[in-house]
Amino acid sequence: MSRQATFSISEIAREFNITPRTIRFYEDQGLIAPRRDGRTRVFARRDRTRLKLALRGKRLGLSLAEIKELIGMYDTARDERSQLAELLLVLGRRKAALLQQREDIEAVLGELEAFETQCRELLVGEDECADPPSAA
Repeated sequence: MSRQATFSISEIAREFNITPRTIRFYEDQGLIAPRRDGRTRVFARRDRTRLKLALRGKRLGLSLAEIKELIGMYDTARDERSQLAELLLVLGRRKAALLQQREDIEAVLGELEAFETQCRELLVGEDECADPPSAA
């Protein structure tokens, strides 16, 4: 019988370049469930994989609820197709939100540029009014 690889919280934190507090947060949210040896958390490969998926989801901008749903599918999916189809739906929603944000940002940037142009024109107009006529 082979011994299952386990990891301490500090090993997991170091591997993913996150704090133990972040790991405990994901545990509190039900995304990972390390076993306990007294007061010490003992992480299995399954916890490590779930944490990796959670961090990837976070990097993509998914909500904790979306991450939890996808990780739950990872645990229960008998058919990888249904899991992939759900992932595509979630990613599609995220992509649409980002595209909308980009459109909104570009619109605001356009408004800012127009306002800056107006301000500069007003400053130039004031400078011309402030200059005394030159003696000829």
